[in-house]
Amino acid sequence: MTTNRTAAQTAAQATTETAAQAGARPRAAGPRHWRAGFQRGAIEVRHLMRNPKEMSGFLVNVAVALVLAGNLTKPVPGTHIPMGQLSLAGFAAYLVFQVGLVNLPQALVTEREEGALLRLRATPGGIPAYLVAKALVMIAMAYGLLIALLGAGALVVNGPLPQSAEGWLTLLWVTALGLLAVMPLGAAIGTVLPNPREALAFIMVPAMGLLFTSGALFPFSSLPVVVQKIAAVFPLKWMAQGVRAALLPDAVRAAEPAGSWELPTIAMVLSAWAVFGFLLAIPLLRRAARRESGSRLTERHRKAGLSGAAA
Repeated sequence: MTTNRTAAQTAAQATTETAAQAGARPRAAGPRHWRAGFQRGAIEVRHLMRNPKEMSGFLVNVAVALVLAGNLTKPVPGTHIPMGQLSLAGFAAYLVFQVGLVNLPQALVTEREEGALLRLRATPGGIPAYLVAKALVMIAMAYGLLIALLGAGALVVNGPLPQSAEGWLTLLWVTALGLLAVMPLGAAIGTVLPNPREALAFIMVPAMGLLFTSGALFPFSSLPVVVQKIAAVFPLKWMAQGVRAALLPDAVRAAEPAGSWELPTIAMVLSAWAVFGFLLAIPLLRRAARRESGSRLTERHRKAGLSGAAA
């Protein structure tokens, strides 16, 4: 995903104006910086929704999930539930995971190359407002994809939906905690990626690897034990398991290695990843902002121009 340049520039102007007003009264600046962040985020969300190119990229992911689910008709081992329902639940978790760990780093590195961090560094409260805005955009994107996938799945391939208030509540807290677990990590990754061209290749390969090893598409218990142990370290396995708990009947628990949904364990693992991500992201973001300068930005643009000319 590449950030729409017009959206970023318009949003940056809103952030700069509001945050600059906050700079006049430092002690009361916090709430105003939050307001600047929400204003910027709302602008970016509106531009995203009005951009057919961006929206088509997300809808392709939904279409792929629906085609895959429609072709997996065999039952989950030990149940009468079609494998397509299990894969649709897992793909829903993966789309949320992808927003935080793939789309967010791409957005950060793209806007860094365009000079966003340098501009915001000179704005009082610019960096906090920028992070609030990015979090708002990613949350809107994740829940929008989730609604589109589950709604289309229910209509087109008889996909699963929560059957009780408890199921809906589980879906909400698992996806919210899953975003908290992966967005800080995605922000940290975005600060160290070299450029937008290499960003996608750098993060998509491991993300796709986790998709196939985390039980998102196939029963987790059917994977080799070594693969299960490795995948259990990462958040996607637990996000997918939590979404299955929200969407699928209790009979599918038989396909889980522990024979249960393990919701308390899901909450603990995702919370641990959220804490780790925040501890990692905050110093890296501060370091990236401090290192930004006009000369660095000019040099990156020069190298990008040479690279484009060579291509």
